[in-house]
Amino acid sequence: MDFTFTEEQQAAAEAAKGVFAGVAPDAVPSPALTPGAVAETHDHALWAGLAGADLLSLLLDERYGGAGLDAIALCLVLRESARVLARVPLLESSAAAAAVQAFGSDEAKSALLARAGRGEIVLTVAAHGRTGHDPAELAVTARRDGEAWVLDGVQTAVPWAYDADVTVVPAHTATGRTVLALVPREHPGAVLAEQFSTSGERLGELRLESARLTARDVIDADGAWEWLRDLLATGTCALALGLGERVLRMTGEYTSKREQFGFPIATFQAVAVQAADRYIDLRAMEATLWQAAWRIASGAPGALPAAGDVAVAKIWAAEGVRRVVQTAQHLHGGFGADVDYPLHRYHAWAKHLELSLGPAAAHEEALGDLLAAHPLA
Repeated sequence: MDFTFTEEQQAAAEAAKGVFAGVAPDAVPSPALTPGAVAETHDHALWAGLAGADLLSLLLDERYGGAGLDAIALCLVLRESARVLARVPLLESSAAAAAVQAFGSDEAKSALLARAGRGEIVLTVAAHGRTGHDPAELAVTARRDGEAWVLDGVQTAVPWAYDADVTVVPAHTATGRTVLALVPREHPGAVLAEQFSTSGERLGELRLESARLTARDVIDADGAWEWLRDLLATGTCALALGLGERVLRMTGEYTSKREQFGFPIATFQAVAVQAADRYIDLRAMEATLWQAAWRIASGAPGALPAAGDVAVAKIWAAEGVRRVVQTAQHLHGGFGADVDYPLHRYHAWAKHLELSLGPAAAHEEALGDLLAAHPLA
């Protein structure tokens, strides 16, 4: 395996740095001081900037106006976005569009992909199930009724639900198969209820009650949901890495200036050891992220399915991002909780990412199941 990025991937990362350069992490009210959502919608100006830089169509083929790049390029861009807490549905819309391109009907591709790549419409994915703990594909049922599909169930914490023109909803059939339903906004039988993330962003609980969809709006290809789920998880790991790197840099800058007993506290052994431990966390997060992204992008075989590499990346990201922000808060002292300083925002976003990834113990159990099913020689 070669971790050297291609020129195209590096160009995507450089373009992202340019777009995100002027983004202020505290451009919206603090979640600590806001009882509801910090904003009603995503950052439309930034979304337009991403579209203008062709960063919304990274994973799309040229016939849809895309660059034809891969999951690695997307993760590089997501890493940059998290460093400034970019309030855009970049991961969800990109992953949903990629799933439609890989598995969807020709009608769905024609209706959605080019427009999504230009930023004219927003796509999202309902990936958290009924409670956030149960498998998302089990939270909604899908049954055939003639040429149509009928959906019933509930998906919680749908990101950017009120912004999305189409929500991709995994659902299970009576035979145990998983399909992906493309549910338009304000569709008959689909109702949204407001929820709020720890970062103060507006989420949605999506209730489906006998919602009918045509066959072209339901993806029933084998492996579609598993592929989309792995891409979303890997993208979330990229967000955790970018956020953690920015937080550790903030901590280094602060401890280099903050003095006690006439010396910067960064020179104290106890401070340096804690910072070094968090640096090791970040490097482990980075290595496992690129391993997972490479498996998804290349489709290369391995001793375990790609889900195993994704599970390892999720273990490190969920634990690592929590440890990084907790250490940062500790080393900043009371200053870290100051609402006029952005660290508390990063802490809130990190908690949201940690909850989105799920507990490391669950991923360790999944990895154990894969190892049992695929014994290593």
